[in-house]
Amino acid sequence: MSHVKAGGSTKNNHNNAGHRLGVKRFGGQNVRAGEVLVRQVGATKIAGPGTYVSRNFTIHAKKDGVVEFKQIKVRRFTGKTVQRTQVCVA
Repeated sequence: MSHVKAGGSTKNNHNNAGHRLGVKRFGGQNVRAGEVLVRQVGATKIAGPGTYVSRNFTIHAKKDGVVEFKQIKVRRFTGKTVQRTQVCVA
């Protein structure tokens, strides 16, 4: 016979706030230096000229200008090339 009580179920414990990820400034929009362009988990989009990446992979504008999105090919460490979106400020 068991000496431990049966473990109950936990159903209502998923009350975390959303992370508000995604593209914040779209192509053709004017931006100022330091503005957030993309919030992301991991490097799904790549920072191009006129942008920089912060510690949590957020892409910011380095200078004032207009946002552009380009499709580029990136080589992975296995040698395979994949398409990624590059965020630029011109």
